Amino acid sequence: MKRIHLCSPAKLNLSLKVLGKRPDGYHTLSTLFEKINLCDDIYLTRTKTGKIRIACNHPAVPKGKKNLAYKAAQMLQRDFALADGVDIRIVKRIPVAAGLAGGSSNAATTLLGLNRIWRLELTEKELVSYAKRIGSDVPLFISKHIFCHGTERGDRIKEVKINKKFWHVLVMPRLKVYSGEVFKALKIRLTKKADNANILTCALRENDLERVGRYLSNDLEAAIGRAHPQLLKIKNNIKNITGIDACFSGSGPSIFVLAPTRLKAKKIARSLAQRYKNVMVVRTL
Repeated sequence: MKRIHLCSPAKLNLSLKVLGKRPDGYHTLSTLFEKINLCDDIYLTRTKTGKIRIACNHPAVPKGKKNLAYKAAQMLQRDFALADGVDIRIVKRIPVAAGLAGGSSNAATTLLGLNRIWRLELTEKELVSYAKRIGSDVPLFISKHIFCHGTERGDRIKEVKINKKFWHVLVMPRLKVYSGEVFKALKIRLTKKADNANILTCALRENDLERVGRYLSNDLEAAIGRAHPQLLKIKNNIKNITGIDACFSGSGPSIFVLAPTRLKAKKIARSLAQRYKNVMVVRTL
C-alpha cells in the first residue's frame, strides 16, 4: 500500500474533573470523551525520499517538527530505522486550538495510517504507547470506541458503552486558547470532588437530555474565565439565548449545547448564528 486516506475526528469533553497535580507536572483527570463527526482528512503517501513533509490548507498549522503528525511519523521512522519517507496532507476542518483535539487526532490518525502503509504490524497497545509519548489526548483516537472514559493524564482510555447518537450545536469563538495557559491559571482546591461521570453516563444511555445538561461539567471553566473572561460571557449568553445548559470542551474556547433532534439543533444554530460567526451542528461519530 502506497497511499491511504483516513478521517480524523474531533472530540468533546462531556465532563472533565481535575483531581490533582502529578509529580511530572501534569494533572490527574477524569473525563468523559465523545468523538464527533467534525473531521479533518488525512492523506498519507509513502515516498522513497526519507523525508517527512506536511501540507495543510490552514495557515496556522505548523508544517515542521511542531506538528504532532510530523512527530508521530518521526518517532516511527527513527524507531524502525526506516528509509521510507511520507507526505502528509491535512485538510483541516477542526478549528485550531479550540479544545477539540484536532492536532492530537491528526497525530493518532497518522500513527494508524503509517502502521498500515509502512507495514509495521504494531498492536493497538503498542500504538497507544507511542500516542502517550506525543500528547495526553492522542491515545483517545487510537481507540476505535466512540465514548470513552479517560483517567490519569486523560490518556488511560476505557470504553464507555453508550449506544446512542446525540446532536450538538458548537459555538467556536475566533480565539485560540492553549491548554498550557489554562492549566497555569487553574487553582486546585484540596477538597474531595464528586465525579459525576457515572450519573452522566446513565443519563446519556437513557437519552435524558435534561439530566445530561445538569451533569455536563468542566473543572477548567474558572481557569478559562481567568485567562479569557470574555469566554464566560459568551457561555452565559448562549444559555440565555437557548435556555439550555452549555459547556466548554477541554480548555476551550469551543462551547457546546445538546439538542434532542437534528431539526432542533439547526433551529438553535440559526438563533446563535445571529450573534456568533462560527456556529456548527455536529453529531456523535
